[in-house]
Amino acid sequence: MSNAIASLARTLTLAAALWPAAAALADEVVLPGTRTLPSRHAFDALVARVEAAVEKNQMGLVAQASASRGAAGRGIKIPGNAVLMVFRNDYAVRMLQASVPAGIEAPLRLYVTENADGTASLSYRTPSAVFAPYRNAKLDEMAKELDPIFERIARDAAGS
Repeated sequence: MSNAIASLARTLTLAAALWPAAAALADEVVLPGTRTLPSRHAFDALVARVEAAVEKNQMGLVAQASASRGAAGRGIKIPGNAVLMVFRNDYAVRMLQASVPAGIEAPLRLYVTENADGTASLSYRTPSAVFAPYRNAKLDEMAKELDPIFERIARDAAGS
């Protein structure tokens, strides 16, 4: 019995020692198809550039959410972040004709985050990665059309 207790104690000690490293790795999990583009623009400027790029590329800004703006309204300062939700009705109709369950994926999201140096970055998942789990040829076809549109939006926004 004392060997079992000693073994358990070693296991718990090892787990406690590894916990900070495991927690740090959890913050670094990146889903397949995730793209992040750094920019030289400040947070608010990059958000405005994303909005303009969405319009330029003939997509629609469906909604926007920002925890940092919400926190600011409560007097709390956190680094800037905003999720811009983007789609277009003709794609929505095609998506739903192909798969009603895939409707949970729309609108697609672009994520602007403020960096410590005052610049901001833009992250998004490629539409082909978002829709891949559905294993649906019509969704795959639509996503392949959307991939270059989202790439252009990201490049237009993050560029100089």
